[in-house]
Amino acid sequence: MSRYIYGYARVSTYQQDLSRQLDLLEQYNCNEILTEKITGIKSDRPELNRLIDKLRPGDIVVVESFSRLGRSTKDLIELVNYFEENDVKLKSIKEDFDTSSPQGRLMMTVFQAFSQFERDLIVERTKEGLESARARGRKGGRPKVKSKTVTKAINLYNTKEYSIREIVEMTGISRATLYRYLKTSK
Repeated sequence: MSRYIYGYARVSTYQQDLSRQLDLLEQYNCNEILTEKITGIKSDRPELNRLIDKLRPGDIVVVESFSRLGRSTKDLIELVNYFEENDVKLKSIKEDFDTSSPQGRLMMTVFQAFSQFERDLIVERTKEGLESARARGRKGGRPKVKSKTVTKAINLYNTKEYSIREIVEMTGISRATLYRYLKTSK
């Protein structure tokens, strides 16, 4: 089992300094420290994505605090769950959180419970919203596409004279719908 230790440090702007975080991470004997200067609000954080791609079972990720890792509680929980599912340990220095310890595993269980609770609430609200709409005579779901339109789109595709974008513009159906029908027509 690998025991590669990665550090991850992030600040929100180019004017901010990473030194404090880097000094803390150095104390944990990190084999590699990935850094970025990008707001935590952005969903695409290239260095965090690179870190995730590098991780192998048994590796350890060390961060100065959870706020450096996740954009929101939901994002953080999903990331911690991903680490857990892939046998990657997480240490957060500020929160004194370590998933390799009994206390850390307990906190993981609590995180996962809240995550599941949030998913269940979303499903429940979606069902209630659909029932409410039906009670008012509205139907949910995808709008139905006329079979004539689908046939036209498939015929245009089969001529090999038009791009998908052109077919979508000519027929008014979405790219996803076109691909779905092409898959079933083969």
